[in-house]
Amino acid sequence: MNLLQRVWRSSLGKKYLMALTGLALFGFVVGHLLGNLQIFGKPELINSYAHFLKSKPGLLWGARLGLLAMVGLHVAVALGLSAANRAARPVGYSGGRAYGSSWQSRYMLVSGLVVLAFVVYHLLHFTAQLPALNGGLDVRSLTALLADGTQVPDVYAMMIHGFRKGWVALFYLLAQALLFVHLSHGLASLFQSLGLRNHVWWPRIAAFAKVASFVVFLGYASIPVAILTGMVGGTVAHALKAPITATETLR
Repeated sequence: MNLLQRVWRSSLGKKYLMALTGLALFGFVVGHLLGNLQIFGKPELINSYAHFLKSKPGLLWGARLGLLAMVGLHVAVALGLSAANRAARPVGYSGGRAYGSSWQSRYMLVSGLVVLAFVVYHLLHFTAQLPALNGGLDVRSLTALLADGTQVPDVYAMMIHGFRKGWVALFYLLAQALLFVHLSHGLASLFQSLGLRNHVWWPRIAAFAKVASFVVFLGYASIPVAILTGMVGGTVAHALKAPITATETLR
């Protein structure tokens, strides 16, 4: 307990926590993206993937609770560091910003909190599957059959339905743009916080952070764009293996 208190009270300790939780969250972002990109395959591909996850409730809920803990700790440390920085310099910088700071670094807290708000919405939309956020449709009623005859929730149809509304797709694109802003600075910063910055490697680290963040943005952005434009799930008969009521709703 004393060790945890010392880490929390230390500015350096908070930076380590920020870096480590950020690294864990980046790993989740990449893993989640790889799972979601299966929407570009046959419907059974992503439905089988979702069924596998739901068939392992211990693993699934362990990951969810771990992710929640990482997010909570990351946000708490960010707010703590921000408060400490303001207390250390109650008078703002001349010109309104620190010399040499990038605009991404100046908006890290804001972009992070907006992304957090998006995560809450995303969980209510696709995890809790609230009908109010799905045009009144209870997407839990959408089902599909796997090759072995197993009836499973039709996650493919749920995603098609969810992103067919322009404002929903636009909101997701905006959130991914803010995630790109957050990651492009945060990824590089975590290397610095862990003491891995030097004059030789820093340009490469900074370049990696920008490229990796942009690839993540393109990956996530491609999903709502492909669905909204009809590139994925454009034909209802191909997109759905669901009851006729659900099919009619999606037309």
